[in-house]
Formats: sequence, C-alpha cells, structure tokens
Amino acid sequence: MTARASSRSPVGVAVTGLGATTPVGGTVEQTWSGLLAGRSGVRGLDAPWAAELAVRIAAPLAEEPALDRVQARTYDRVQQLALVAAREAWADAGAPDAEPERLAVVVGSGIGGVLTLLGQYDTMKEKGPARVGPHTVPMLMPNGPAAAVGLALGARAAVRAPVSACASGAEAIAMGLEMLRAGLADVVVAGGAEAAIHPLPIAGFAAMRALSKRSDDPTAASRPFDKGRDGFVLGEGAGMVVLERADHARAREARVHATLAGAGISADAHHVAAPEPTGAGAARAISAALRDGGLQPADVTHVNAHATATPLGDVAESRALHAALGPAVTHVAVTATKSLTGHLLGAAGAVEAIATVLALRDGIVHATRNLEDPDDEIDLDVVRIANRSVDGGAALSTSFGFGGHDVCLAFTKGQP
Repeated sequence: MTARASSRSPVGVAVTGLGATTPVGGTVEQTWSGLLAGRSGVRGLDAPWAAELAVRIAAPLAEEPALDRVQARTYDRVQQLALVAAREAWADAGAPDAEPERLAVVVGSGIGGVLTLLGQYDTMKEKGPARVGPHTVPMLMPNGPAAAVGLALGARAAVRAPVSACASGAEAIAMGLEMLRAGLADVVVAGGAEAAIHPLPIAGFAAMRALSKRSDDPTAASRPFDKGRDGFVLGEGAGMVVLERADHARAREARVHATLAGAGISADAHHVAAPEPTGAGAARAISAALRDGGLQPADVTHVNAHATATPLGDVAESRALHAALGPAVTHVAVTATKSLTGHLLGAAGAVEAIATVLALRDGIVHATRNLEDPDDEIDLDVVRIANRSVDGGAALSTSFGFGGHDVCLAFTKGQP
C-alpha cells in the first residue's frame, strides 16, 4: 500500500502569512519567543468544576481572544480562536489582493464547538428546550471554525473542514497545498483550531489514560521522549498559514517565510486510539512527503515531532522516523513543541507547522522541555536543555491522530 502524496506539480507554494494564539503567546512572535525561552503554558486548574477531576492541569490560552460583542456571543470559543489566528495570518501576508473566487479556506478541528454543545445541553436540562440558544447549531458544528474564517475573508473558491483528530490542522495545510497545485485557488488560508478545556473531555481522556497525572507539578507534566512520561496535557489554541501559488506571491512581491515543498498522508488501519507499534503508517506518510517535495532523507535537518508524551506514541514515532529517514536520522535535530504548549488536538499540527517554518526562517530549533532522562527505546537526536542552530535544508512536521490518521508536511527555506 502506498501512502498518498499531494498531486505532484511544478507549481511552487509559498508560506506568506502566519497567525497563532497558543498557551505560550497570543501571537506568532509571542509564541515563538515563548518557545525559544522554554516557557511552559501548562498550569493548574483552580476552577470549582475541576476539583473532582482525576487530572487538574491544562494549557489554556496565554491571551483571551479580542472580538466584538456579536462575535463573542454568536461564535463558539473554537471559532473565535480560529478567527483571531486567521486575522493575524492575513495581516502578516499583507492582505493579499486575491479574487474571492480564487481564495479558499481550509480549517480543521478535532472536536469542534464542544463547549457550546455541552453548555447548551446543560441549559436545556436545567431550564427547558425553549431556552436553547438560536445560534447553537452553527456554534457547535465541526465546520464552524472554517465557516467563520471563510465569512470573515469572503472566500468563495471553497471552504473546507477536515476532521482527523489530532492531525486535523496538518491535514488542512496538506489540502491547501493540493488545491493550489490543482489550480483551484491562488491563495489558501489553512490551519486548525481547538477549544475543549472542559470537565467532560478531560474526564474522557483521563479515563483512557491518555493524560499526564502530574497535577502537583504542571509545568513538568508534558515530558515527550522522557522515561517518566505518562501522557499529554490538554491545551487549546489555533494556528493559521497563508499559502500562495509562487507566481501569485512573486507578482505582488510578497515576503515569503518558507516553501511548503510537499505533504504525505497515510492511515494505520490498526486501532482507533493506539498507534501502530512499528510506526509503519507514520513512516509511509513521512516518505510520501519527501517524495512529494522532491527531497531525500539526507536533505532533512529538522523534525518537529508529534511527540505527545504518551508511552506508546513516542516510541512508535521514533521507529517511524528511523524507517523513513534511515541512517540520515542521526543528523536530524528533533524537537517536541507539546512539551511547552501541551497538546492542542486539532490545532496542534498547524501550530507546530508554524514552529517548523520559524525554525527554518531563523535557523534555530527550540529545545524540548522536561526531557531529563531520555527513553532508551527512542534513538533520536532530540534538542534539549538549550536551543540549537540549524543551517538550511528541509524540515518536517509530523501529526498523527486517533483513528490512525498520519500526516507529514515538508518545508524548505526561502522562495519556492
């Protein structure tokens, strides 16, 4: 079985805009500064609703979204975060002058408007069906973040919403690449958003033993690749990129952060939640991304790993990287952004893609926090203790989701 790569085409795709709101910063540059400083966004939950939970830590936003009263009232939190990140990305790209029929939006979310769903259910149970809000359905639907961004930008080429658990944000970017190569758009705003810090998701993830139980030491809880890792920390946030056909970007003399060289997508077909232990499915996605980008394993200098800090997942990813990159893996600087941000679920792949682009742009890889005792089964050159300089080459961002979804994005420095 061959993993799917994006439709190979001579069309180059430039990353011209970046936007994010995360647990370590309210903007891209604040987030990047926080990652380079090793600042954790994980904290204890002191709200009354958290008192009886088995896990009482999470990674909420560093800054609350600033929206007008109508948007705050009619958009679920996940839609608000998507809109904040998209606005920053659009402004960072210089507000491209794209025809609406040539502008597309692709925004993924793993869960969608779960806060609205659970909140309105409580309202119905406590006050009756007549008190359920008229905006409930548009606020809870999984395509709500994509719709909010599409409406704000007036995108008419397409508004798409992949739902592939923790790979949603990365898959959205891969879909944007496909659309540009296929000539369906000149500009695509793509990314992911998630806002699910609520008792039910936390209790559910805890019940399946996916979350770290280090409630007494929040900033040390997310420990990718460490022997003492015991699960991820639930976070919230959004990340968006503006992708453009290279000729469109050149024509308007746009600043280019990096090139999206390729993408690979595969599936494990193994288990609804557990990773395939050999990493075979993930390896196919990584190899497909390299082929799609016309790259060789030796070209890769950096990998922003999915690395959730689950006992099984981190080992499987290490095996996948070895299988896909071969001996070249020993020369690759690997980092785990989730050690600082927690796991942003459907937004994780997009935010980590942005961190990957910035690592190439600035020539520096941020260190993985809390990696004190590396797991003997994980034979990777993980950047820890201090940030590390990298010189050009290609960089990969990997994302894997419940259901066996595997996505890898490949970036190169500079213009397409």
